Amino acid sequence: MISLTLAEIASITGGQPHDIPDPQLTVSGPVVKDSREVRPGSLFVAFAGERADGHDFAAGAVADGATAVLAARPVGVPAIVVDDVVAALGALARAVVGRLGTNVVALTGSAGKTSTKDLIAQLLQRNGPTVWPEGNLNNEIGLPLTALRADDTTSHLVLEMGARGVGHIRYLAALTPPRIGVVLNVGSAHIGEFGGREQIALAKGELVEALPAEAEEGSEGLAQEGGGGRRAGGVAVLNADDPYVRAMVHRTKARTVLFGEAPDADIRAENVRLTALGQPAFTLHTPSGCSEVTMRLYGEHHVSNALAAAAVAHESGMSVDEIATALSEAGTLSRWRMEVTERADGVTVVNDAYNANPESMRAALRALAAMGEAGKARGGRTWAVLGEMAELGEDALAEHDAVGRLAVRLNVSKLVAVGGREAAWLQMGAYNEGSWGEESVHVSDTRAAVDLLRSELRPGDVVLVKASRSVGLERVAAALLDGEGVQGAESGSATR
Repeated sequence: MISLTLAEIASITGGQPHDIPDPQLTVSGPVVKDSREVRPGSLFVAFAGERADGHDFAAGAVADGATAVLAARPVGVPAIVVDDVVAALGALARAVVGRLGTNVVALTGSAGKTSTKDLIAQLLQRNGPTVWPEGNLNNEIGLPLTALRADDTTSHLVLEMGARGVGHIRYLAALTPPRIGVVLNVGSAHIGEFGGREQIALAKGELVEALPAEAEEGSEGLAQEGGGGRRAGGVAVLNADDPYVRAMVHRTKARTVLFGEAPDADIRAENVRLTALGQPAFTLHTPSGCSEVTMRLYGEHHVSNALAAAAVAHESGMSVDEIATALSEAGTLSRWRMEVTERADGVTVVNDAYNANPESMRAALRALAAMGEAGKARGGRTWAVLGEMAELGEDALAEHDAVGRLAVRLNVSKLVAVGGREAAWLQMGAYNEGSWGEESVHVSDTRAAVDLLRSELRPGDVVLVKASRSVGLERVAAALLDGEGVQGAESGSATR
């Protein structure tokens, strides 16, 4: 973070200094909410959580080098005491970002946010120093903490914005006003909370509404040179293949850039195909030319993510050849998102267990089917180890049933549905689509799933593990790879 005195922080946040010997003491280190991450010069932010109260760790944080604490009450060590710690953190981020000349890129969508954010970061860091969130820090706490990592040397600040209701993205965009806003898709993630796709689209579109207006012809200020300079001003990067997103062109004053496979997309993919290992390849077309891309990631769904990242990079001044090279070399930065590991015995484990919704589940199953083609020569099979997709509301039964049916239509060899009612719906969908005998199984928990897999996997098999985060299926992947991750899980029985 840029250096700020405690007096400046108190002024920005509207807080009151407590136990501060010198208001000119400087915060020059990272702003953190975990006392274990404190470094000399840090500002420790004390949140009162459900399982722990950060105020209890304030003294230890200062002893470890923190300059002060941002807190809701006096803590006996140097502190700025505020009425609302979350709001104060947001105000601090807004002030810091406002002082920087950083190219702020924000993205949202129902699926693919974190993978796309990682791609954008890997492209833009070739263009200049880039800050981006680790994992999916996309809420009113994670976003400002990420923004506060930026300093005077930062060229690009990439932010992921999530929402659980209308107004959330509008709030986040006000904290860190973006120049480039990316909307990936409008799907069914959290549809039970929103009440329908129209409401989801309303919420996601708040990002493009927050963008500055398109720069006028002849205006001063260009984005970084390379591939032709780009005029300053707001840019809305929208998915041309999603009708809900495409319609957002009418909700912004920014210049719009369409990406996708649609013929009229400004940044588009042609000749899309999968390699023998299930990795996407395509011809990237931009207004500046075209180039070939073969990705290291797995699954055709990454083509759309790559196009969104390419659009941001193009608008930030990168040439088409630079973009294609960076996309072809980009890897996975965040855990449990299509992490592919081949065991010594030839079994491949695909850990995509961080989260799941109907769109991402279908994409992962298609990737599994493509990857399985490479293992057929060795007699390998495909295994889909799936669990609940949470927060689907009244659509839950139909969506789980549809995923089970899709697994059969894609000729997935074995479906293992893990958990309670929703898992039973997955297995029933497969059964009703024509899955017989040993082709599908419903097990009660992760231990039962691991026991089953350990007894039946053979060289050449490919195992996909995917569910919503609350299910904890990453423990299955961990157990298959290193024997860890299922301690404490209750044993269960399987019903075929």
